[in-house]
Amino acid sequence: MHAWEVSPVQAVEIQRELAGRVSKSGDLEGVCLVAGVDISVSRTGRMARGAVVVLTYPELRPVECRIVEREIAFPYVPGLLSFRECPVILEACEKLSRIPDLILVDGQGMAHPRRFGIASHLGLLWDKPTIGCAKSRLCGEHGPVGPERGDFAELADEGEVIGVVLRTRTNVKPLYVSVGHKISLDVAIRWVLDCSRGYRLPEPTRLAHLAAGGNLKLT
Repeated sequence: MHAWEVSPVQAVEIQRELAGRVSKSGDLEGVCLVAGVDISVSRTGRMARGAVVVLTYPELRPVECRIVEREIAFPYVPGLLSFRECPVILEACEKLSRIPDLILVDGQGMAHPRRFGIASHLGLLWDKPTIGCAKSRLCGEHGPVGPERGDFAELADEGEVIGVVLRTRTNVKPLYVSVGHKISLDVAIRWVLDCSRGYRLPEPTRLAHLAAGGNLKLT
C-alpha cells in the first residue's frame, strides 16, 4: 500500500491520505477468534519485539502466539508510531496459522490528530476489523468518567467524537478506546468490555503485552 522507508513529512502525508479509507462502521457476527497485538522497544530504541496472541472467543483461551524481533529505523515521533511498529507487528501476523476475526491493538485508532493511529493503520493494511485500546490520551478532551465498569465519556477533538474514555474495571484507570477499522464505536465499546475479564486491559492486549515483554508461556 505504501513504502515504509519514508521521512516523517512523507509519513504524515501517507496518514492523511489513508485516513479517508478507514471504515467507521460495521458489526461483527460469527467471531470465533480474537487477537491482541503489542510491541516492546529496547532501551536503545533500535530493536523491537512485536507480538500477536490469538484467543478463542468467547472463552478467551490463548491458542497461538507469534513473536518477531527486528531492528527499527524510523525515528520516534509522536503521532507516527505506526511507522516504527506496524512492520514488526505485520511480520508477526503473517506467521499466524489461525486468522483472527477481530484485532485489539494496544494503541490509538481514530483517537489521533490525523484520525489514523496504529489500530487504523494495521486494520487497513490487513483488511481486518480493529479496535484501538490505548492506555493514554494522544489528543482530544473529555468530561468525567463514572467509577463503575462500563462507564464512559466521549472523547472529542475539534468538534468530532474520536473515541471514548472507557472504564473496564471499577475504580481503575480507564482506557482510551477508538475505532480502528471496519467497526463502529458502539460495537467497539461492547467488544472491549466483553474481552475484559477482571483486568484493566482487555485479555487479548493484556496477553500480547506479556508476550512482547517475553513473559507469556502458552501451554
